[in-house]
Amino acid sequence: MTEAATEPQRPGRSMTPLVLRGLLFLILGLFVLYYLFPLFVMIVTSLKPLAEIRQGSLLGLPQAVEFTHWETAWNSTCMGVTCVGLKPYFLNSVKLVVPAVFISTLLGAINGYALSKWRFRGSNIIFGLMLFGCFIPFQAVLLPMAIALGRMGLAGGTTGLVLVHVVYGLGFTTLFFRNYYVSIPDELVKAAKIDGAGFFTIFTHIILPLSAPVIVVTVIWQFTNIWNDFLFGVSFSQGGGQPVTVALNNIVNSTTGVKEYNVDMAAAIIAAAPTLLVYVVAGKYFIRGLTAGSVKG
Repeated sequence: MTEAATEPQRPGRSMTPLVLRGLLFLILGLFVLYYLFPLFVMIVTSLKPLAEIRQGSLLGLPQAVEFTHWETAWNSTCMGVTCVGLKPYFLNSVKLVVPAVFISTLLGAINGYALSKWRFRGSNIIFGLMLFGCFIPFQAVLLPMAIALGRMGLAGGTTGLVLVHVVYGLGFTTLFFRNYYVSIPDELVKAAKIDGAGFFTIFTHIILPLSAPVIVVTVIWQFTNIWNDFLFGVSFSQGGGQPVTVALNNIVNSTTGVKEYNVDMAAAIIAAAPTLLVYVVAGKYFIRGLTAGSVKG
């Protein structure tokens, strides 16, 4: 038996992975606290009375929990021709997000399917132009969009906003579906063609049932972008047709006397709650969907 074989294992070597793992979890925990700190401040501030907030206690828990600020932020209070309150505008965002997400996801799926399984002359150029549209900043399309909506008679309402978000999001949804469908074997489509299946028959009976991971990714992506959008909402809507992000800005800037930070914080949490809920419930599916089509074959 050699000397190396009889040499006892050093305890320091077996402890090194545990130390590194503990250090990794410590760093990740610090990042979690860093990112959750603003949310904690918002929640505790929304539950404090105004007098307690004025004392300057930012991190302290509320001595007297009050939910009246949430009711004030939610219910609409009209002052002249201006209504401040999230309830009607929250419903506007729901009416905006549901059709916009559905239409952009459906069109993106059809585009991705056509560009990956029904290749034609110029398909790569079309796909490249759609990718180019993903990088056009919001500000560059404000004036053309405003002119187009005005000529179609859709300016100032929810319908026009739906069209804007469908058009602007189509490049992203096409990208997601096209990259995912490339990983699906072409033999499935060829076999269906031999059996006499057409374009939409193959799409609805073969491609779409395999699309659950990328549909989740696309829905979460579009839902988050559309719900959190402010620039398009403030530019292409007016009056009672504005989304919740515009109403939140109105609440924060409508105070003429004492600044009610508790109401502002409650309104901000209500406006952000749907996107937080979506990521909490479906966040793991979002990561799985992003990696589902990363390898072909």
